[in-house]
Amino acid sequence: MKKAILALADGTIFEGRALGAEGETGGEVVFNTAMTGYQEVLTDPSYRGQIVTMTAPHIGNYGVTPEDVESTRIWAEGFVVKESSRLASNWRGKATLQEYLQTAQIVAIEGIDTRALTRHLRERGAQQGVISHIDLDPRRLVEKARQAPSIIGRDLAATVTCDRRYAWSEGTGNWAPKIILPSPDAAQPPRQSWRVVAYDFGVKQNILRRLVDVGCEVTVVPASTPASDVLALNPHGIFLSNGPGDPEGVPYAMTALRELIGLVPIFGICLGHQLLGLALGFSTYKLKFGHHGANHPVIDLRTRKVEITSQNHNFAVRFPAEAPAAGHALPVVETPFGRVQLSHTSLNDGSVEGMVCLDRPVFSVQYHPEASPGPHDSAYLFEQFAAMMETHHA
Repeated sequence: MKKAILALADGTIFEGRALGAEGETGGEVVFNTAMTGYQEVLTDPSYRGQIVTMTAPHIGNYGVTPEDVESTRIWAEGFVVKESSRLASNWRGKATLQEYLQTAQIVAIEGIDTRALTRHLRERGAQQGVISHIDLDPRRLVEKARQAPSIIGRDLAATVTCDRRYAWSEGTGNWAPKIILPSPDAAQPPRQSWRVVAYDFGVKQNILRRLVDVGCEVTVVPASTPASDVLALNPHGIFLSNGPGDPEGVPYAMTALRELIGLVPIFGICLGHQLLGLALGFSTYKLKFGHHGANHPVIDLRTRKVEITSQNHNFAVRFPAEAPAAGHALPVVETPFGRVQLSHTSLNDGSVEGMVCLDRPVFSVQYHPEASPGPHDSAYLFEQFAAMMETHHA
């Protein structure tokens, strides 16, 4: 098989075998600890600008299927695996991983020591890299990696958002666990329908399906949509989606959010959570190597319940280190929009994973309650959003 090289900006070189489409690609090299879900990872718009390394050693054994995509295309800039299966065993499978990558023109590499690469990124931090099948000169590739643009400060949401608004009506159907499992013998009242406007900063399709599952009529709008255009749709609630890159590179979203906070219930996930934090007056910072995977433990500080979560982010909200406010057991910070309470933290590194406004119908989480891939521990948050809309519009 043809030789390929992965070169990192710090001069580290990994030699392997060519995978996917022949060519060369660059991006920030990160690692994902999920054991399955590679197709959902590849099609997650939050990976725009990044080369994804899967830590599981064997990738591709169940192939790919159109049902498992999270957007209209692969957004990852490149893919790194230890071993790619050329055979796929799955009754739903339509193609192998190799065929999928080739068709999508994604440059990838296999046959490298992904454990060594992961340890290196944990110690040295995520950094720019280049995968090449065509230029095998290590020195030139390292220089290309050093010249590659960083994701810091870049508005990558603008490169993945929709170009016009559209309606979404598809739920999860029968293949995903339901958030509520009603008794088959009990007559169920008709579910209230809620008009929700979803900002698309790089939204995953399963988020939209989960919103539909809890009774939402979803209208998806581009990331740059002004607050006035959103309010003209007369929504019961506003959803802020996940997305790639640096939240500080999306100032227009913060402007819109400052006009919307307090008018209708707001629920944010991932980049939406970070943008909400900036709009509330907090700051964000870049994590050393990010959180990417489907096995990250998070604690709800209010209930002490631990959830295993799916995560994919490179930045985090910095919650001010202040003593708990009077009458509150948890940190509460005064902002121009009222009091904001820290609700969730990571059990791995203590970073902020959730916050809730005590004086406005607003909450957000850093992780992905829709899973795809990942556990369903946090799916109840979509019901929580529906309950907030019901209370606010009662």
